[in-house]
Amino acid sequence: MDAWIGKSKGTPLGYRIFVFTLRFGGIKSAYCLLYFVVLYYFMFSWRSSRSMYAYFRERHQYSMTKSIFSLYVNYYKFGQAIIDKVVAMAGMGEYFTFDYDGEHHLENMVAEGRGGLLLGAHLGNWEIAGFYLKRINTRVHIVMFDAESERIRRYLDRITGGRKIDIIPIREDLSHIYKITVALQNNDLVCIHADRFLPGNRTVVKMLLGRPARFPEGIFITAVLMKVPVTMVYAIKESATHYHFFATPPKMYGDESGRMPVQEIADDYVYELEQKMKQYPLHWFNYYDFWEA
Repeated sequence: MDAWIGKSKGTPLGYRIFVFTLRFGGIKSAYCLLYFVVLYYFMFSWRSSRSMYAYFRERHQYSMTKSIFSLYVNYYKFGQAIIDKVVAMAGMGEYFTFDYDGEHHLENMVAEGRGGLLLGAHLGNWEIAGFYLKRINTRVHIVMFDAESERIRRYLDRITGGRKIDIIPIREDLSHIYKITVALQNNDLVCIHADRFLPGNRTVVKMLLGRPARFPEGIFITAVLMKVPVTMVYAIKESATHYHFFATPPKMYGDESGRMPVQEIADDYVYELEQKMKQYPLHWFNYYDFWEA
């Protein structure tokens, strides 16, 4: 059984090579280099390849040939997402265009003066969307496991001038809960990915693509306790230079009786996630056995 352990692959040397290529050859050159890097992971990264092959073969019922091809394309799209994030952080975002489907929902949440909670997933490239939501008159925070090594983080901060959006790292001392509360009290938007958890966390079991999967219960409880509107959000790359942002109509969970509708919010979240996974199957970036974890 392969469970996610809170770490992601990547080395400072790999980032340096791609940043060098971006500076002197542009984003198209970086995408070309990516073909060879992806081939290496496709051939030698057995753990993630096995789980992603099963994702296409079993969850989407692809043929063996289509599953193998989809695995390579999935690696390539994930590499593009990382490159695009660095490009946006470095202030070269003019490469990309966006469609905003439901952006007015976020504007309405801010106008109500209570902030809002945005539930996302490791589907698409949410972090890049944060750079383009600056036109909404509030700050955007992303709550995430900071899996990059310290050396990679220092290097990216040095060459890009630091992230232009606020990252709230998840800590064992639960200090991130306080930062989330402060952000919402300031009428900010807070985005949390609700499709990963560490071993030992309490979970909620839901059917996803025909098989039971576990989701972090604490995130859904937080969404209820904060008493703010909740929306599901995704940012999907639809072509080499174009992204599509989605946001569902906001919804309040819970009432004055203190009821904790954890199952209700989990059902809503999983429903929206499944629809997007069916629409964009190649953009699922959870490289471990999600259904067995």
